[in-house]
Amino acid sequence: MPVDFESYYPTNLPDEGTNGREILEFLAANPETGYRPSELTAELGIPRGSVGTTLSRLHERGLVRHKGEYWAINPEAYDARTASLVGLAAVAEQFEGDYYDENPDWDADLPDIDGAGGDEQ
Repeated sequence: MPVDFESYYPTNLPDEGTNGREILEFLAANPETGYRPSELTAELGIPRGSVGTTLSRLHERGLVRHKGEYWAINPEAYDARTASLVGLAAVAEQFEGDYYDENPDWDADLPDIDGAGGDEQ
C-alpha cells in the first residue's frame, strides 16, 4: 500500500489488535511491575504459548526487558512518541461508542471562532 512519504513515520510498535500490542499496552500501564508470562496470560486472556513467543519478539525490538521469569516495559525504548501512540489508542478505546464516536460530523455546526471561515465584516 503506498503512503505519503513526507508524513510517514515508521514505528517499532506491534500493530493494533495484536497480542504484542496488547501486552505492550498492559506493561506500559504498569511500568514499575514485572509479570510472569502466566500472569500475563491470566490478565489478558492470551494463550500461554503466544505470550512467551510475543515477549521474545518484543524483547528483540527492545520494547520489553526481563529479569529471570519476570517481564516489564523497557522505559528507555518506550519514548514519548511511542507512549503517545499507545495512549491515544487507549483513549480511543475508552470512548469508543460515545456520542462523538457515533456522530463523526458532530463538529459540522460549530461556529468559526478564528475568523478563517470568510464571515468577515
